[in-house]
Amino acid sequence: MRARRVLPAGSWDAATAVDTVSLDYDSRHRRRIVLTTVRGRDLLLDLPRAVALRDGDGLALDEGGAVRVAARPERLAEIHAHDDGELARIAWHLGNRHLPVQFVGDRLRIRVDHVIEEMVAILGGHLEHVEAAFDPESGAYAGGQSHHHLGHDHPHDD
Repeated sequence: MRARRVLPAGSWDAATAVDTVSLDYDSRHRRRIVLTTVRGRDLLLDLPRAVALRDGDGLALDEGGAVRVAARPERLAEIHAHDDGELARIAWHLGNRHLPVQFVGDRLRIRVDHVIEEMVAILGGHLEHVEAAFDPESGAYAGGQSHHHLGHDHPHDD
């Protein structure tokens, strides 16, 4: 099987998927790779540029049909606070560090990182570890697709 186009979540009928690929967050930013579906079939993902696949996206197959992208559960830190202002302050500090963050109701989810977890505790946040799919915000400048960079070359005042 070969896929050269992504069908954004919500734009196609996931119930019609011929198969599924289950990928963690780091594995969902791809351009070209051979993936193994949950049914054990090989799928060549062959996109014109790297994109961040989201839970529920479809990979349009050359032969017709689509394979559903499922966000694989992974170990995350779920953050809550005593009030909205405190949670907003924590979210600002996470964003200031360019960390991927998922908003889940009145909680935030980040990937497990003991240094960041210590910072959250100092800021008054409370953490618990959970196993869940990680599907963070795509960012204001993503243009419809997620874009996260790990490094940057400008200073921050913390």
